[in-house]
Amino acid sequence: MKNLTILPADTYIVINKTVITEKDRKIISMLYQPIIGFTATSLYLTLIDDLDKQEVMSDDLTHHHLMATMQLKLEDIIIAREKLEAVGLLKTYIKKESINHYVYLLYSPISANEFFNHPILNIVLYNNLGKHEYERILNYYKIPRINLKDYEEVTKSFDDVFQSVRGTILEANDDITKQDSNNILINKGIDFNLIISSIPETQINDKCFNKETKDLINALSFTYNLNTLDMQGLIRNAINEKGLIDKTVLRKSCRDYYQFENNGNLPTLIYNKQPDFLKKPKGDNSKWAKMVYTFENLTPYQFLKAKYKGAEPTDRDKRLIENLLVEQKLNPGVVNVLIAYILKINNEQLKKSYVETIAGQWKRLNIETVEEAMRYTEKEHKKLKKMVTKDTKKASPKKEEAQTPVWFDQEQKVNETSQEEEEEMDKILKELI
Repeated sequence: MKNLTILPADTYIVINKTVITEKDRKIISMLYQPIIGFTATSLYLTLIDDLDKQEVMSDDLTHHHLMATMQLKLEDIIIAREKLEAVGLLKTYIKKESINHYVYLLYSPISANEFFNHPILNIVLYNNLGKHEYERILNYYKIPRINLKDYEEVTKSFDDVFQSVRGTILEANDDITKQDSNNILINKGIDFNLIISSIPETQINDKCFNKETKDLINALSFTYNLNTLDMQGLIRNAINEKGLIDKTVLRKSCRDYYQFENNGNLPTLIYNKQPDFLKKPKGDNSKWAKMVYTFENLTPYQFLKAKYKGAEPTDRDKRLIENLLVEQKLNPGVVNVLIAYILKINNEQLKKSYVETIAGQWKRLNIETVEEAMRYTEKEHKKLKKMVTKDTKKASPKKEEAQTPVWFDQEQKVNETSQEEEEEMDKILKELI
């Protein structure tokens, strides 16, 4: 599905699986948009506008209609659609024919209460907004508390007001519209068989590992990057006297464990590899492609650690990299290129002000892919080299060449990579295989 080519002529219909209110639209704007971005938010609202007057189902439409309405490339619409799917706002189905036909099922956002207690969305929102903005939005959704200690409840019950009368028996109808949200799907889950087999049967209830609890455990393992063995001990410690998992205790234990292992920091979920849809297609075996693959398939932390020859990077450098991902919102592969470029031209030093200046420029230029970043650094370095040569005749060509990053002119000068640089690339690539 992810590798399927969508054409502008491919058709789709939108089916509304829920009731979308103005309150939902505000939740989308305030809580979801900082995570999925403006384009995905706009696509969600555009699909709503495609519905009929009863907001139930749309006519058959083409993806060219979306391109014209949103004034976007089809590639951008696909990326936005996948983001909506990832956060549970959309489900996609396809019927493959000469012209493919898609069905898009729309779902409501979860409530603000569920969002701020969600083990994944809440953390991502906090990391993307920062503490100050996060707390501002949190306060917006808080309800005032009134102390009812000195009050007496006098609410009438249903049978106090109404009497039962004989009437027609009606069957339940599941086709009536209702508000419906969709769960976030996480494919990489925990090995529950291993965990359950490690806990004595006398300590757990039959309902200990129900679907809701398993979903929470999978979400927590993803959020805090915990494997099955990590979760095993945390789960055992969260089992209460009734043989059930205390979800509050488990959440806190996972958070505390992560913070202990990461110097008190909370997880940054975008601290990942370059997104698949922004990667270079496989098949090219040139040295240029080899370097692109390296940048695309390492997290910035892994790449920085490799530059440290396997040693743990300093807290200062890790915070600097995290800032590029969270505050500047650069893609991970682009951050890797930025790290390599600055280390090469700045005597292996990551000076904060210098790094942030270049990062801000790249963000304004909307550099999203590894190849865009590599080609831009080539262009800038050549421009700088010409200026140095023109303004100062004393510039040493050898010194300038030594500071040129590995990938410069790789497509034209594929045999000029030094043995040391090639060994460094091979060493990094071995960690990916």
